[in-house]
Amino acid sequence: MNMTKLKRNTQNLLWTLTVLLLAISCSSDKEDAIGDQAVLSQAELQQILNTDELAGVADDIVTGLFMNSSNALTGKTNPDCYVAEYSDTGFSVTFTNCAVDGNENVNGTVMVTYTSEGETLSFTTTFDNFSVDGIEINGTRSYVFEGLVDQEAFTFTVTSDMTITLADGTVIDETGSKTFGFSFGDTLETSVFTIDGNWTVSIDENTYAVMVDTTLEGNLACDYLTSGVMQVSKNGLAVSVDFGDGSCDNIATIIYPDGTTEEVELDD
Repeated sequence: MNMTKLKRNTQNLLWTLTVLLLAISCSSDKEDAIGDQAVLSQAELQQILNTDELAGVADDIVTGLFMNSSNALTGKTNPDCYVAEYSDTGFSVTFTNCAVDGNENVNGTVMVTYTSEGETLSFTTTFDNFSVDGIEINGTRSYVFEGLVDQEAFTFTVTSDMTITLADGTVIDETGSKTFGFSFGDTLETSVFTIDGNWTVSIDENTYAVMVDTTLEGNLACDYLTSGVMQVSKNGLAVSVDFGDGSCDNIATIIYPDGTTEEVELDD
């Protein structure tokens, strides 16, 4: 079972380290001992923490437009499938059945406003009925970048207030902030990323609150988070997830409200 992965976009460092996937499985004996309400299923947590991945396609498109890269709108279905308006403080793009950067059926409007001061860059993206391959996004995502990506370290904070509607009709709401950090080292092992923040995800009738207690950390030589503690609270009942002492392994420890602990593998 894959609990957590980090995807690096080498073509655009602005979106490096924006995906965190976490899944927890609990045995039937554990469910009997602590009650169904204390159990968070693998599918639930994949949905909870998969919203960055769902919005990642839109992020990539927005980044390409922001950087005005030549490939941002390559492969469009026809020369009239989008209308773009640029200004000194932002831009807006309306798509109609476009194929953009390898993604089909891009529709809706994206509006971006941005500011820059010294080494701090910030911008806010507003999605208005924006859809990619049947996934629709509405709402805002704001980004604040500290430090330049060609230096040894940088951080960026993503604050979301958005609704994602999946092709099957599932509606996911996310609010809150995540802060991602990265520092370059001499080796993959010493190139470290961190994740911090608090955010809330609502799916159907369930609400999940995610809070990082101890900053999550990993490195580019390991496929898993190697340390840090986070809480996932389902409808008010919290379960802690401890990712370890810094060693690269596929084990995390789940800590239940009654103090019961369980080690789970990060891979099947």
